[in-house]
This record gives sequence, structure tokens and C-alpha cells, in this order.
Amino acid sequence: MSGTAFRSGAERSYPLPHAGPGAQFTESLVTSVAALLVAYGFPRLDASADRAALEKALTAFLYNPLESHK
Repeated sequence: MSGTAFRSGAERSYPLPHAGPGAQFTESLVTSVAALLVAYGFPRLDASADRAALEKALTAFLYNPLESHK
């Protein structure tokens, strides 16, 4: 990944410090990411289970899990 290599000690922006999806996390975000994957040659997400898995993966990347907020 030229130009995007991980730098040791660099401060991360993600996951976000709150526990769950905000207003910007919408069905259209999942749809847009799915379309981008197809544009890069990945298979379409036709099954609802695939869409649910993508949503779960995006949530895991973007937001801290609830159990980390004690």
C-alpha cells in the first residue's frame, strides 16, 4: 500500500470514541461501500446475510464496542 503504510506511534482516528453508530451510519453508507467493493472487482452483495456482515464489519471498524465503556 504505497503512501498508506502504517507508521509506528501514529495516532489513530478509528475506532471512534463512542459506542455505536451515529447519524452518518446509514443504509446508504453500507450500500455505497458495497458498490465500491463491486467497482474494485469484488462480487455483488446479493444475500442479506452478506449485507448484514458488511454492516457488522463497518460498525466494528468505526466504533468502540460497548464493553469498552465502563
